[in-house]
Amino acid sequence: MFRVAGAADADQIALLHADSWRRHYRGAFADSFLDGDVEADRRSVWSARLAHPANTQTILAEHGGRLVGFIHVMFDEDPEWGSFVDNLHVIHDQHRTGIGRRLVAHAAQAIAERATGSAMFLWVLQQNTAAQQFYRACGATCVETAPVSPPGGDPTRLNGTPNGLRMAWPDVAVLRRWADPEATE
Repeated sequence: MFRVAGAADADQIALLHADSWRRHYRGAFADSFLDGDVEADRRSVWSARLAHPANTQTILAEHGGRLVGFIHVMFDEDPEWGSFVDNLHVIHDQHRTGIGRRLVAHAAQAIAERATGSAMFLWVLQQNTAAQQFYRACGATCVETAPVSPPGGDPTRLNGTPNGLRMAWPDVAVLRRWADPEATE
């Protein structure tokens, strides 16, 4: 089932987000940050985001009563690149099940309904080749490389100066076909 997140979902989202960072961002993010209370950091971020979701939407994927993935979209974030997918995370044991693709499709549907433009983009760590492969399989093109912004603006949370890749879709219409409109609430 797919649904829009509310303030009560912040804790579950934070736990999944922290676990995903620990699994996939090691090397780019400082071990001291990832091994510290990254869950509290993410809980603070998600509590604030979901309490005041101005021009954003967070879509959850649930299965068997548990959160298995989420995507967070910031509408019309960039005049050239469009709406920004700030987060897409799927629980580790559900990778390669289609959840990520369907979350991307639901984000595309939300962009089509709420954004002024039809373009979408995201940033992925250069070291995260599996995620890059996934985005390319979803039709994204790598259009730029740039240094990663540190979580919370704190440069001590980074390990050196990792790079990210901007992955872009000029028109989300091609992605919407993967969503199941019957499953959206």
